[in-house]
Amino acid sequence: MSQALLSFLLLLLRAGLKLSGSYAGGILAAGVFSFSRLTWQWSITAEVFSLNNLFVGLLMALTAHFEEASTAKERSKISKLGAFCCGLSLCNQHTIVFYVACVVPWVLSRLFRKRELSLGHLLKLGLCFLAGLLPYLYLPASSYLNRARWTWGDQTTFQGFLTHFLREEYGTFNLAKSEEGSSMGEMLLFQLAQMKSELSLPVLALALVACVSTALPVKQQKSPVIWLFTGMLCLYSVFFAWRANLDVTKPLFLGLGLATLASLGRGTVLEGTWLLPCLEWLPALALGASQLWANYSTCDQSSNYVVDKFARNVLYSMPVGAVILLRGDLPGNALRYLHYCEGMRPDITLVDQEMMTYEWYLPKLAKHLPGVYFPGNRWNPVEGALPDGTLAFNLHRFLKVNKHKEVFVCIGLHEGDSTWRRSHSLWPWGTCEKLVPSGAVFDPGDFSPSSWEAVANEEMWQARMKTPFFIFDLAEKASVTAEMKAQLYTFAYTSYKEIVNSHPHHPVNWHKNYAIACERMLRLGRGDVDPETLLSQTVKHFLLYTEKAEDDPQRQDILQAVQHLREELQGLRRRKAELRRKAG
Repeated sequence: MSQALLSFLLLLLRAGLKLSGSYAGGILAAGVFSFSRLTWQWSITAEVFSLNNLFVGLLMALTAHFEEASTAKERSKISKLGAFCCGLSLCNQHTIVFYVACVVPWVLSRLFRKRELSLGHLLKLGLCFLAGLLPYLYLPASSYLNRARWTWGDQTTFQGFLTHFLREEYGTFNLAKSEEGSSMGEMLLFQLAQMKSELSLPVLALALVACVSTALPVKQQKSPVIWLFTGMLCLYSVFFAWRANLDVTKPLFLGLGLATLASLGRGTVLEGTWLLPCLEWLPALALGASQLWANYSTCDQSSNYVVDKFARNVLYSMPVGAVILLRGDLPGNALRYLHYCEGMRPDITLVDQEMMTYEWYLPKLAKHLPGVYFPGNRWNPVEGALPDGTLAFNLHRFLKVNKHKEVFVCIGLHEGDSTWRRSHSLWPWGTCEKLVPSGAVFDPGDFSPSSWEAVANEEMWQARMKTPFFIFDLAEKASVTAEMKAQLYTFAYTSYKEIVNSHPHHPVNWHKNYAIACERMLRLGRGDVDPETLLSQTVKHFLLYTEKAEDDPQRQDILQAVQHLREELQGLRRRKAELRRKAG
């Protein structure tokens, strides 16, 4: 995307140079727009907008060249190249059609007025335009071969190709799916506010001056191009404000709003620079440098690996052979990139929740999801045969036939299908969640030791042990009377006994703490607690601890102490048996 920004900057510079006849004018237009915050941010993002800006800059640069051409041969050559670029630009983002709809009639009218528009030339322009659309041939070819592990749509039929071409599933000319947008008036006011904040008042003033100056006789030669670019800006902005279904309060969509204003100030700003030749560099460099100074710290993402780390941590946290039900752009695109492009965790399977609701998804991609069974052709909350004959299944059925797999959701499940609640529960798993059979008993040990859930769970359990631990530590270290020490040990022992017996699935170190408390009570020799019970509890919980804490460096010492305690317990039991025989 950064290469597209650089190319766009050069094209804008070239267009500015052609229209203003000055390198300073080209630098002003290119620097002010390219280094604006949102243009910069979206140019380093894997989205269509940066390449769309590149094509807009290309069309405007060719328009400026066409206007400056002095011979019919040169105009013919540029018009053919422009027709090809118009077709090629439509292969990237379909909203550029409004720029094409302005440029094409304007070029044809200029050729007609100069008596250079013959039927043969018009035919050649049409062929050049169709040649630009050739990349679309890849879609039916790829769909027919069906080797892509991730794709969108089924273009093997003309209707499927048309659906994809018009983006009908996403919404033709919509810039967000299922998004509640703002009114047309709000969008236009927002665009004006964005121009002011992103491009500064001096730039807007120069653009206005450029438009007004076209009425002057000395500016008549270039006024058609200036009004063409202004008309393109107005048409795009008005249509965008009327059609776009965006919430402009969300930062994600601010960049989209500014991306529609790609033509702002390109030619008009430069025509408004009436400065002396020796001084014209000053505002050009000052305005460009001010944009760079104001936005560099915000737009410098050279050390930003947040999304990469997020995706890697999610993939690494998954058990072998897991199935991840994806939802949303962030987890979907980030995990798919690492999984498909970098080959990370080939053992797991990524299934897109939303895509399963489309009729083409499973017929095209199910074979690329090994080990996962789909009990139908489409995901739908109401299972069974749909009116068109498609066999639908719900999430409950999907989980039932894939019970041999561990299934995770990232991030969240589709609200429209709650059938999974019949048989499963959601347990936290980092930023994702795990679908677990409802009858499963929760065990704190189920969490991966490296997960935040394990850390939080450990802290929660340890908090319950704080009071008896504090009292026991006080009995060990405080300078108190023997009677007070005995009371502290007794209270700690009672507390340890209560929480250990009331929580069967507790942290392993509780066994050790309780065993030590029993041993201390044994040494006190209090008559209200049976010594045999204390000895047996000490041995039992020390052994339970050593079984689970194999990495404890004191494990061997504890086992030796257990051996001694066992002998002591056996001796105590023999003495008790002898006393019973004598008493009998």
